[in-house]
Amino acid sequence: MTHLLVAYPALAIASAVFFGALVGSFLNVVILRLPLRMQWHWERDSRETLGIEPGADVAPAPPGIVVERSHCPKCGHKLAAWENVPILSFALLRGRCRACKAPISWQYPAVEAITALLFGLIVWRYGVTMQAGWMLVATGFLVAMSGIDMRTTLLPDSLTLPLLWLGLLLSLVPVFVPPPQAILGAAVGYLSLWSVYWAFKLLTGKEGMGYGDFKLLAAVGAFCGWKAILPVLLMSSLIGAIVGSIMLAVQGRDRATPIPFGPYLAAAGWVQLFWGEDLLGVYLRWAGM
Repeated sequence: MTHLLVAYPALAIASAVFFGALVGSFLNVVILRLPLRMQWHWERDSRETLGIEPGADVAPAPPGIVVERSHCPKCGHKLAAWENVPILSFALLRGRCRACKAPISWQYPAVEAITALLFGLIVWRYGVTMQAGWMLVATGFLVAMSGIDMRTTLLPDSLTLPLLWLGLLLSLVPVFVPPPQAILGAAVGYLSLWSVYWAFKLLTGKEGMGYGDFKLLAAVGAFCGWKAILPVLLMSSLIGAIVGSIMLAVQGRDRATPIPFGPYLAAAGWVQLFWGEDLLGVYLRWAGM
């Protein structure tokens, strides 16, 4: 099968797009269910720590991420197989639940389409290679974290830390960067935002970002190396300022409204990983280094 995909690049790209849509469908489940399960576990652990016996008002455990079937969040209708086909089902159902006609969130086809597009671009640029394969894995993590952060302003350790360790382990091959660059990248990525966080907190008494952002940038540094940290920060800050301002204006909110930074870090990190040395070379020439 691999030889066939190598021999026919168009087939490889089409397969990546199809596979990306399927992965995007699963990522939607992660984005929606992981925060609920995290909250349920936090509440359970807090009761155990405080010695509080669970009462009748304790909610049952939310659905698992892998086993339980997808269902309508409004009426509980369990989706048939044809209702769970990425992108296509949303179009066939005209964006509404078949049972109760409640609107289906645009998040579902958006995540599926974005993941499919990114997977296709990766195979288009890198072909059927080890580098492409691991970049597909990293992309899945980044999409899931972006979706969760946009919905909840959380970046779960269960996603940021495995991605960080994966980047460090892949440097042993190396797939993207050698170990010294990966280790320095992780350290510089974490400490750069950690320093900004504490400087902002000491000056204003407020928290400007969460610890999840430190860990996400550390993971980006493990994949891309320490030289990529500054370009990633510049790109993410620029994108965040533009998109965040537009979103606040559209939603009619003031500038004190918290804006998740994770999606912009993830986007800038993905761009840096996708173009790699080409983008870094442009930055270094522009900076006169």
